[in-house]
Amino acid sequence: MYSHLLSPLNLGFTTLKNRVLMGSMHTNLEEIPGGFERAAVYYAERAKGQVGLIVTGGIAPNLEGCVAAHAAKLTTLEEVAQHRLITDAVHAADGKICMQILHTGRYGYHPKTVAPSPIQAPINFFKPREMDGSDILRTIDDYVQCAVLAKDAGYDGVEIMGSEGYLINQFIARRTNQREDEWGGNYKNRIKFPIQIVQKTREALGPNFIIIYRLSMLDLVEDGSSWEEVVVLAKEIEKVGATIINTGIGWHEARVPTIATMVPRKAFAWVTKKLKAEVKIPLVAVNRINSPQTAEEVLEEGCADMVSMARPFLADPHLVFKAMENRADEINTCIACNQACLDHTFQLKISSCIVNPQACHETELKYIPTLQPKSIAIVGAGPAGMAFAHIAAIRGHQVTLYEDSSRIGGQFNLAKEIPGKEEYSETIRYYEVMLQKHHVNILLNHKVHGEELIGKKYDHIILANGIKPRNLDIIGANHPKVVSYTDVLQQKVIIGKSVAIIGSGGIGFDVAEYLTHHPTSDDDIANFLQEWGVDHNYRHAGGISKPMPTSSPREVFLLKRSGGKHGSTLGKTTGWIHKASLISKGVKMLSDVTYLKVDDQGLHISIKDGVQILNVDHVVVCAGQEPSRDLYNELLTLGISAQLIGGADEASELDAKRAINQACTLAASI
Repeated sequence: MYSHLLSPLNLGFTTLKNRVLMGSMHTNLEEIPGGFERAAVYYAERAKGQVGLIVTGGIAPNLEGCVAAHAAKLTTLEEVAQHRLITDAVHAADGKICMQILHTGRYGYHPKTVAPSPIQAPINFFKPREMDGSDILRTIDDYVQCAVLAKDAGYDGVEIMGSEGYLINQFIARRTNQREDEWGGNYKNRIKFPIQIVQKTREALGPNFIIIYRLSMLDLVEDGSSWEEVVVLAKEIEKVGATIINTGIGWHEARVPTIATMVPRKAFAWVTKKLKAEVKIPLVAVNRINSPQTAEEVLEEGCADMVSMARPFLADPHLVFKAMENRADEINTCIACNQACLDHTFQLKISSCIVNPQACHETELKYIPTLQPKSIAIVGAGPAGMAFAHIAAIRGHQVTLYEDSSRIGGQFNLAKEIPGKEEYSETIRYYEVMLQKHHVNILLNHKVHGEELIGKKYDHIILANGIKPRNLDIIGANHPKVVSYTDVLQQKVIIGKSVAIIGSGGIGFDVAEYLTHHPTSDDDIANFLQEWGVDHNYRHAGGISKPMPTSSPREVFLLKRSGGKHGSTLGKTTGWIHKASLISKGVKMLSDVTYLKVDDQGLHISIKDGVQILNVDHVVVCAGQEPSRDLYNELLTLGISAQLIGGADEASELDAKRAINQACTLAASI
């Protein structure tokens, strides 16, 4: 099983134990006091999980290239000692690790940014200074010196980051390189910068050192590279000594989703396959490869020689080891939500994982076997309840999990019905397997009462019994047109052709996506690429074409009481995707709305232009939720203490990140 994925890869001077590369992720660990010690434990845990090769988060070759002020760099011998903490820990676990050298160019969040041309990035506040000739030569030397220091620090190699719109990519593309000297103009001049970096790095470090070049194979922006140019650069990079070429997809300013959960699995493996016949060194396929089966398919189909999985190693550091032991059903799958990883990164917080809050916090959140097993009742099998029961059980406690419905999963059973959020079913699957493995006593269709819990004499009672949707409090709230979002997603009602959604938080957006989606449409790669304007035939520079989204089967109004733009509370790195998707489907977004009444005519509202009647077939209520506290209050009345977690503790926006983290932290402490 997984014969391609688990086969070794001979690089000539060294051999990788399998075809899995843990892709670079900026965790912000290296930027905090004691962070290198924490990073060493974090990377070593993935090495223990048998990943073939690890690539660190981006490390700058000079101050100008830093992600932000005081961000990680490698320019001095003093910094070498810090990095050796990481390499020693990984090598002790029989792993291999490369350090990514990343110069952000105009993407740097600090006033000293530089770029080939003084063009401000649309996603940055700072305008870069144009590099002169001496700046360019000095920066090339800085890359080489950084690589030399990385070798001194014990790294097995470096990855030179040449994609995602960072400095090297800025030299390559006409979009950002408008120079007229020897570093600009024609394509041959524009690629001198990356070629010299790789060539001089190889000359400085000799033949027995891994050099990965991250090549932007699909810029997804106007005035990006053409396919012919990509091929030329790949061949030149191979010629000057790269060991491996890794795939880069999309610039950070591109308006095409590339790694979010609505992107189909292996959606961009085709572009790596397109390059496969052009070069002889190993190629790495990337993006939305989150399971051993998907990775095996990519390799079996001849798309690449290796696969990169980054966020999946946040979700489960032992992903490869579990695949080796044919325990894929025990893998805690990355659901590509971005909530605790990329959202944290761009907010300069420590990254983690919504389904594994231990990620990047291994030295703080420890699941130590208990010396005093307790009898614990957990009520509610949603995300918080499942997470608590799992961690408490693996620590050795005796856990009984009560759930009043016929299945575990809670709100994730609703989330997985949303087009583009099907991955949430993987988390439910994971917990189903792990709760059974660790002998959690699960009682489904069991509405438990306080007297029953008292009679069982539990040492601890944990209430994770979720939320109650807030009712609509206007005239006509009980009209047949008015339905709850839970009834819609559970398909308890047949929704008409015109719908008003009250509430535009995360749930409102999800329901709008659900209602504007054709039930019979195939969410395959071709449809995704067409909808977002990705040119599968690569006839246009940058690989982009005119987006062709499918039309909505319904007229949908998305309403909110507050002013301002819709989507402001959504995820930092995914909110724009959800909003763009609804706009493309013609959803009408209204703010500053006062809800007056519902009657046979529809929903009566008042906005700036006065009173309107939305002649809709249904009004879907997504106006928030409240903690479900009935059982908690009952126990208080009986004089029994209980602890609240998840939505039962705080119901705002149904925050699964907070709920699972809270659950795991509590379970680790009992």
